[in-house]
Amino acid sequence: MAKQIITLTDAAVERVKSLMARADDAILGLRIKITSTGCSGHAYDIKYAHEHVAGEEKVEQDGAVVFIDPMAIMYILGSEMDFVEDTLQSQFVFNNPNEAARCGCGESFQVKSEVAAS
Repeated sequence: MAKQIITLTDAAVERVKSLMARADDAILGLRIKITSTGCSGHAYDIKYAHEHVAGEEKVEQDGAVVFIDPMAIMYILGSEMDFVEDTLQSQFVFNNPNEAARCGCGESFQVKSEVAAS
């Protein structure tokens, strides 16, 4: 059986659905991209998805919709997306088996060498 690109925790499902419902304009879901940035090399970039772009994967889970940029798939394959809140912040976090390291501030990550070479 093929590995799922990404799964969402119950908290992430609820947050994605909440963001979809309260967006100022019509959106189809959220889009996840990976950008080159930060001290570790890569960062998750999450934005509203207004359309389904050719080549990207669409993940639907319990009413939540997430689009995965084609260039991000190899970096997040098998990941779990969660949503956490505490007294100071709220954010999506990723439990990513492809991460080799994460910077001290948690803003960027480095992938395992076999993933980077793919």
